[in-house]
Amino acid sequence: MKKRDEQLHLGAFIYYTGHHSAGWRHPDSGVEQMFDIQLYKKLAQTAERGKFDMMFFADLLYVYGVDQAASGMLEPLTLLSALSQVTERIGLTATVSTTYSEPYNVARKFASLDFISGGRAGWNIVTSQQDIEANNYGKDKHPEHGLRYEMAREFVDVVTQLWDSWEDDALVLDREKGQFADPAKVTAIDYKGKWYSSKGPLNVPRPPQGYPVLIQAGSSGPGQDFAASIGEVVFTAQQSLAAAQTFYSEVHAKLAKYGRTDQELRIMPGLSPILGDTVEEAQRKYQELQALIPPDAAVRLLSGMLSFDLSSYPVDEELPDIPDPVEASNGMKSRIQLIMDMARKEKLSILELGRRILGARGHMQFVGTPEQLVDLMENWFHSYGCDGFNIMPPVLPDDLTDFVDKVIPILQQRGLFRDEYTGTTLREHLGLARPQVGHFRQAAVTS
Repeated sequence: MKKRDEQLHLGAFIYYTGHHSAGWRHPDSGVEQMFDIQLYKKLAQTAERGKFDMMFFADLLYVYGVDQAASGMLEPLTLLSALSQVTERIGLTATVSTTYSEPYNVARKFASLDFISGGRAGWNIVTSQQDIEANNYGKDKHPEHGLRYEMAREFVDVVTQLWDSWEDDALVLDREKGQFADPAKVTAIDYKGKWYSSKGPLNVPRPPQGYPVLIQAGSSGPGQDFAASIGEVVFTAQQSLAAAQTFYSEVHAKLAKYGRTDQELRIMPGLSPILGDTVEEAQRKYQELQALIPPDAAVRLLSGMLSFDLSSYPVDEELPDIPDPVEASNGMKSRIQLIMDMARKEKLSILELGRRILGARGHMQFVGTPEQLVDLMENWFHSYGCDGFNIMPPVLPDDLTDFVDKVIPILQQRGLFRDEYTGTTLREHLGLARPQVGHFRQAAVTS
């Protein structure tokens, strides 16, 4: 296997009380601090001590299963703005839905975060998943899957044009002449599309990074096309190296269509590690966490995801024959396909499958020692299954600390990860060029 010259990239995916859905019930969890800035300050500084490229906050626009699940979360951009003041280098990325936002607001908030943090902002672009999200925004039904991506493309087009509405040297700040900015370099965008319109210009100058890093989290066909057209980091769920290699090559093959090169994209699948100093210790921790997931929660989750009521079926038996759940879904089609493939291949019972999903929220779950985890990461990286990983600690804060203290040093010893930051912006950490004004419009012309 030919080793790659570059080093891998790491994101710390902070899912509030831990990535494991029942992690909040673990005695070591920090659930009592879920809405306390001190918890997130500790997590951010731990991730920065580990030299992570970025920390990553998800966002949901609804509350579900509040009786058993740790529901509710702080608004991520507000939280990241606070964390920018207690960190210096680590990238600060957050999910914001295009379906329930307006381009001008999103452009302004991320430009502001990029200034506040000194060029460390990143936007995870999602289209949301659930009708209950639509209900919270005065709508009866969530838009259809393909339509959401069509709308998202236009949304991002508006946002990037708003970021471009100030040229890099537009600010003059000449006290003597009384000139704040060069009006010839601050222009209205006068955007009128099918779904969105905006006159502009933005009321924040062009961000330090040009654009905050654009992250995309879909893996379906439309999601892959969207990633190839504008994504700079792709956050994906893959359960095997073979599947990861296929996804990696398919997305890269689409880049030329949009006038882009391999150097403009980083693919980082999710990885949720349960670590022990021995395999036996790791397995014990895994079994303890899985046992905290109530059986009815596993059944309820699967029923919702597969659009089929499983409550009358024995939980210790495999899935029954059901109508095509991918076709029936208006949510995360690629994730549902992954779940069905996993269920059939491993012959999992309903309870096992539900708990498997809730244990890592559909992402790859690793159980073993730090050395075994690094072996896996190294193999995936050098085999072109990824460019790095989004690490999803199951229980917080301790599992992030364990990764930094036990896994990062091994990665560094093998030359797979940085010893120190060499840049100050998120783009520099990821090896991504700073886009020029009109970057994506120019790419669209060449495609």
